[in-house]
Amino acid sequence: SLSSPPLPLSLPPVLSLSVSLCLLVCVSAEFQSPSNRVRACVCVPVNMLPSNQPSEDRRSSATCLPGRGGVMFGVFDGHAGAACAQAVSHRLFYYMTVAALPLRTLGEMEAAVEEDRPAPPLLEWHRHPRDPCELDYGPIRVDSLRHYWQDRLHAFKRLDFDISVEAQVHLSRGGGGGGSAPLQVAFSGCTACVALVSNGTLHVANLGDSRAVLGVQETDGSWSALSLTNDHNAQNPDELQRIMGEHPRSEKRTVVRHDRLLGLLLPFRGFGNMRFKWSPEMLSRVNEKRQDMMLPPHYLTPPYLTAEPEVTQHHICARDKFLVLATDGLWELMHRQTVVQLVAQQLTGQRPRLQYQRPLVPGAGMTLGGLQRLLVERRGRVQAVLEDHNAATHLLRHALGDDGYGAVSPNKLAKMLSLPPDVARRYRDDITITVILLNEPDV
Repeated sequence: SLSSPPLPLSLPPVLSLSVSLCLLVCVSAEFQSPSNRVRACVCVPVNMLPSNQPSEDRRSSATCLPGRGGVMFGVFDGHAGAACAQAVSHRLFYYMTVAALPLRTLGEMEAAVEEDRPAPPLLEWHRHPRDPCELDYGPIRVDSLRHYWQDRLHAFKRLDFDISVEAQVHLSRGGGGGGSAPLQVAFSGCTACVALVSNGTLHVANLGDSRAVLGVQETDGSWSALSLTNDHNAQNPDELQRIMGEHPRSEKRTVVRHDRLLGLLLPFRGFGNMRFKWSPEMLSRVNEKRQDMMLPPHYLTPPYLTAEPEVTQHHICARDKFLVLATDGLWELMHRQTVVQLVAQQLTGQRPRLQYQRPLVPGAGMTLGGLQRLLVERRGRVQAVLEDHNAATHLLRHALGDDGYGAVSPNKLAKMLSLPPDVARRYRDDITITVILLNEPDV
C-alpha cells in the first residue's frame, strides 16, 4: 500500500455549519529563532459549506512520511462536477511527495513493487469520517504513479498529463460512457491551492482562484494580511497578458470573452477540463461517442488551459501566526484583511470594539420592552463573534451573517443557511476553509 491508515481523530461536536472538524497535527518542522530552535505544532481548524448539491469543493491534509517530512494541506474547487476535485485531492500529494524523494528511495520503492512486496507508505492522511470516498480507478492509478517516479516532471503538470492519458486509454478501449471514473475526471475540472509546511518554510503552489493568505502580527500588535498567491483569472493583468501571449494576435478578441476563457471558464489555470486542452480532432472523436463534447467557440490553437502552478516560498518567522487556505467562495464574500482580522480576534479572544456597531437610536413610540429587546440583540451580536472554537467556522459565520458593522446578524445567518439548494447557488459558491495555526504556544 502507498498510504498508511487514516489518523484517528478526536472530534468536537458537529457544528451547525455543515461538516466541521479540528485536526491537531504535529509537524516535524524546525526553524531557527533568535534564542533557540523551536519545534512547531500546527492546529488545523477546517470547515466546508456546500452550495452545490453535492458540493464540488474538496480538501486534503497529510503528513509526508519519507524524506524531510512536512505536512501538506490543500483546497480544491471543482467545476462541471466534483470528479476532478475528488481525484486531485487524493492523488496530488502522492505526486508531490514522489517529486521530493531521492532516487535511492524511489529505486527501493520500484524494487518492492516489482517483487510484489509492500511498498513503504508515503503519506499519513488526516481525514474526517465524512470526507467523500475516493473514485475507483483500478490499477491504472498506481501504474501512472510508477511511470511518474521513473520520469519525474513537475507534480501538477504530470498529474494533469496522467488524467488526460487515462481518459484517452479508456476511450481507446471502447469506453465512452460518461459515468466512468477516468472520463468524469478528465471532462470536469478543478483549481488547487496547496501548502507544504516543512523545515520552517511554507511552500505554496496555486492553480486557479483559490487563495493562501498569511496572518502576520506586527510589532505594535496590529494584524496584516500577506497574500501568498495570485488569482489566475481576467482580474489579474499579468495572467491576462500571459494567456494572450500564448495565442496568435488573430485570437485577441476570442481567447478571453466576458472575462472567461473562450467565454466559458473563469479560471485560466486548472486540472482536467480536457475540452480546453485536447486537439479539435480528439474532441470531435469523443463527441461521436458522448454527444456532449462539443468544441468550444473559436477553438483554434489549444491548449488554452494550463496546469502550470505558481509557486511561492516563505520562511516562517515568529510574526507569522496562521495561514488561511480557502476556495473562492470565501474570498467573494470577504476581503483578505477582514479574514485575518476575524481569525486573529477568534484566536486571541479579543472582543470587537463597540464602535463597529450601528448607534442605537430609539424610535418614536418605542417602549422600554422594545428597547430592552434591542439591547439584548446588540449584546448577542457581540457575543456571536466569540462563540466558535473553530476558526474556520468563525469565518463562515461572519461571511454569511455579517451585518456590516463587524458583528453577526443571527437572522441573516439563519436565512443564508436555510436557502434551498436551487436558490443557494445564486447567493454564494461552495466554501472550503483550512486555517493552519503556526507557532502555536499552547500545543
